[in-house]
Amino acid sequence: MSALAPNHILTVTVENKPGVLSRVAGLFSRRAFNIVSLAVSPTDDERFSRMTIVVDAESAPLEQVVKQLNKLIPVIKIVELTPGEAVERELMLVTVKATPEARSQITELAAIFGAKIDDVGFDAMTIQVAGAPSKLDAISDLLQPFGIVELQRTGRIALPKLARRPARLRAVRTTRAG
Repeated sequence: MSALAPNHILTVTVENKPGVLSRVAGLFSRRAFNIVSLAVSPTDDERFSRMTIVVDAESAPLEQVVKQLNKLIPVIKIVELTPGEAVERELMLVTVKATPEARSQITELAAIFGAKIDDVGFDAMTIQVAGAPSKLDAISDLLQPFGIVELQRTGRIALPKLARRPARLRAVRTTRAG
């Protein structure tokens, strides 16, 4: 499950109009750029949507992707987020075989990862887990021996990390009138 090739994470602000997603996807398809993950949602301003596009770095040089995206009229802003400078999250639902003997092990594993058991059937369980892509990869790998029946991931969303230090204040020299 783990991605071996490096990826580019782009957040693209676009006009919130019909057909924009199709135009962006078409651009990637025409240029043979591989989209690893794509998530789209409205922003706090209803005129715009935000796309988080994770692109396979081997299939698409970053400069070429940005140049092509900038040619599209509905694209307002493009920002690349490097993994160390971004908070990345993803949601995964996974249905795993769960014999009565294995249920407690699966439940413990879910608890370790902060996952939630969403559904329990006669011989399977559906687990919901959210977090960094590496966390989802890890729990998926650990659930594999039980037998994964179905697995669905939402695609990555990302925002830049916030500043950790306050802005420096300049010292202001004051003189006393005396």
